[in-house]
Amino acid sequence: MKLFLQFIIAFMSLLIVFSCKSLKEESRTEKEVENFTSVEIETLIEDSTLNVRAFEYFDTNKSFGFLTSTGNLGAILTRDNEYDNNEINKVVYPTFVDSTNSKLNFRSLALVKNLGFALSIGNPALLYRIDSEGVIDLVYQENHPKAFYDSMEFWNDQEGIAIGDPTDDCMSIIITRDGGDTWTKLSCEDLPKANEGEAAFAASDTNIAIVGDKTWVATGGKSSRILFSADKGKTWDVFDTPIIQGKETTGMYSIDFYDENHGFAIGGDYTDADANQKNKIVTNDGGKTWQVVADGSGPGYRSCVQYVPNSNAQQLVAIGFKGIDYSADAGQTWKHLSDEGYYTLRFLNDSTAYAAGNGRISKLSFK
Repeated sequence: MKLFLQFIIAFMSLLIVFSCKSLKEESRTEKEVENFTSVEIETLIEDSTLNVRAFEYFDTNKSFGFLTSTGNLGAILTRDNEYDNNEINKVVYPTFVDSTNSKLNFRSLALVKNLGFALSIGNPALLYRIDSEGVIDLVYQENHPKAFYDSMEFWNDQEGIAIGDPTDDCMSIIITRDGGDTWTKLSCEDLPKANEGEAAFAASDTNIAIVGDKTWVATGGKSSRILFSADKGKTWDVFDTPIIQGKETTGMYSIDFYDENHGFAIGGDYTDADANQKNKIVTNDGGKTWQVVADGSGPGYRSCVQYVPNSNAQQLVAIGFKGIDYSADAGQTWKHLSDEGYYTLRFLNDSTAYAAGNGRISKLSFK
């Protein structure tokens, strides 16, 4: 246990939070990027036992943190990091286990100031807080046979949100207002009622998009809609979408917003991954209305989509186990860049991203 805490202390001292979305907001002040025509892939970690869907970028030390489906916490220090002496440093720490000594399956990761938060899926749902001294606290536990949390984000240092599948007749939403010390589950009386078969997908930790105080949550399954809050989760509306839905495996798997008006969501059906009908949608009015784009063309099922920083809401990269795709016109047309498969990605800058998935984590250099 002492060794484990020493690892955690080292991890937290190296990774200081600066969220992916804050990075995008800063980079928009720079000159616009050119269109991409190709991607170079450099594998940083390759391990057949690795499975990563929770992956975040930390700006201060140009580093990435990740959690795995087998309970590992890890870090990658990029070549831009002063500590690495021109080498990629990668660290994988011992595993989290529950009270039955079972390895935890993590799909959500967030850091705020010098605090880290790791959220597992399944029953019981366990949310851990890790401070800069290596102290690990269980700050939220939910025991319910239907408990399944999919994604987590923070609005600021004090306020954060995690979302999950319904346990009653609404989506599960827990919120902290005290920096993660305590978390409270919202009552279904304060949330839109879930439709039959409506849930969410823990595919890439990108079910939640935040710009300022505004929050968009993408649901999926037999019903795939947008839950929207303009006031950091105090009140909620719900908007329909035209994305493919109707089966447990269909709907939105990932959502991103470039600013408070321009957003994009992608998904489909992972059991029919080549199908590309009605699996890509765009909004220009803050999520109130959505339009299908590239219907019957471009990528099929993808588990993650992200706007390219500094692209004026025009450039998008989508990834999944079927490969990497790029759009230069807000999703109207797409170019397939690679067949290499991943689950999730985050941009380091407007031409470099890091992607994680089954068996590996890689650096993507777009040209």
